[in-house]
Amino acid sequence: MLIPIADVPRWYAERKALDAIAIGHGAEKPTWWQLERNANRRARAFAAKGVKPGDFVAIGLPNSNEFFETTFAVWKCGATPTSLSWRLPRGEAAAVLEILKPSLVVGGEADWNAGDTLPAGFVPEGFSDEPLTNLVARYWKAMTSGGSTGRPKVILDHQPAVMETSIDQPQPLGIAPGTTLLNPGPLYHNAPFLVSHFALFAGGRIVGMQKFDAEETLRLIASERVEWVNFVPTMMHRIWALPESVRNAYDLSSLKVVFHMAAPMPPWLKENWITWLGPERIFELYGGTERQGATIISGVEWLAHKGSVGKIGETARLRIIGDDVAPGEMGEIYFLPNDGPGCTYHYLGAEPKRRADGWESLGDIGRLDADGYLYLGDRLADMILRGGANIYPAEIEAAVSAHPDVRSCVVVGLPDAEFGQRVHAIVELADASEAQAIADAMGEFLAEQLSRYKHPESFEAVTVAPRDDTGKVRRTLLRDERASWLKEGREFRIFPARTRAKVG
Repeated sequence: MLIPIADVPRWYAERKALDAIAIGHGAEKPTWWQLERNANRRARAFAAKGVKPGDFVAIGLPNSNEFFETTFAVWKCGATPTSLSWRLPRGEAAAVLEILKPSLVVGGEADWNAGDTLPAGFVPEGFSDEPLTNLVARYWKAMTSGGSTGRPKVILDHQPAVMETSIDQPQPLGIAPGTTLLNPGPLYHNAPFLVSHFALFAGGRIVGMQKFDAEETLRLIASERVEWVNFVPTMMHRIWALPESVRNAYDLSSLKVVFHMAAPMPPWLKENWITWLGPERIFELYGGTERQGATIISGVEWLAHKGSVGKIGETARLRIIGDDVAPGEMGEIYFLPNDGPGCTYHYLGAEPKRRADGWESLGDIGRLDADGYLYLGDRLADMILRGGANIYPAEIEAAVSAHPDVRSCVVVGLPDAEFGQRVHAIVELADASEAQAIADAMGEFLAEQLSRYKHPESFEAVTVAPRDDTGKVRRTLLRDERASWLKEGREFRIFPARTRAKVG
């Protein structure tokens, strides 16, 4: 039976014990009935502010119980939620809000000048906790993307705001009914938003983290008997960097599924996790918020196809397209859903990269092996062209990140008079004072991993991680910023590698 997702809290509140917990962040752990009643109060407050069926509501809240009360309140109004980072600068927020035109903004910075707003921490006093008439939003979510290019867009998911209550239905991403799911990622990104709500739709329990912390993640998995978690490689790298005694001090036997997605995974890191937890518990997904198509691979499959992100699912087709691309060679990845182009989403503020025959690309590069397994290169816009050679940043980042003193790494191409571009690595180090020594030793460290022409020719030590907790990086912004600094003659700490790399 289909029910509105707005009615999910009540549905499970009526079928679970009175003290059954739905969500929890820190000490506050609301039951299903508390989630239902608090969401009803918020929905009535939103309606009083003018939110109507078919509207958009922008949510600028940190990870919290309030966030989930707000999403369900939006659905109870028949509206669609859009989640934004509450820390967005005013200019970026204004660009998104101009595209979205929400009827209400909940949270966000005070300088967003967003029109009708309710602040974070708003308490809907004086509003009834009785449910509104059941309404179904036309789109269940509208997530943002494109901030790294300076051209934000909103991705409207065409899936209606309903759920199937039958437990016999296949569950997405292995999130079984009643699953206890840990969410360590920010809810303004699509994957954490999606998997957390999927768990609630299946009657599961959310163990939420307000901010990712490597050891706290392991402690929560052990203490809350977490069964399902989604990471990005940055998080997995930070957990792996813990002392072995700390990493192995926690009981992770409850874990059934560890997914990772949203960013390239260094093969060395994945292999370590497979060895640690077992290949049957590790899964990877590649795909976009647009849902034109996706690949999934288990750890067991990965060991037979190392470096792959899996095979295309049953709902879409995948092709590698490019000039004179032979089977097995790198080219641009294109998807075509079985139900036709544009069936799963549409953009506000942008147009899809769609061929005349309907095939669409997200701008990623990849190749297919003889068995149909996909291997990723990089995004077209990120590729470095040095002396006629194509260099993929993700490959270099994976190799540099394997160094024990490197916490995270982003590679960009900077202008070079001789070769067109040179490889520049922005690294977060355990000890920034060792930057020059690490740069000097990096050539020897990378010697067996990368061809010499791929070695970074300069390093830049930073104290703030160049990637956020979701593994996302604003590569275009980082590259253009440093290129402009060079052009202006501005000084910034660059540590040249000891030996200049050569093409070939």
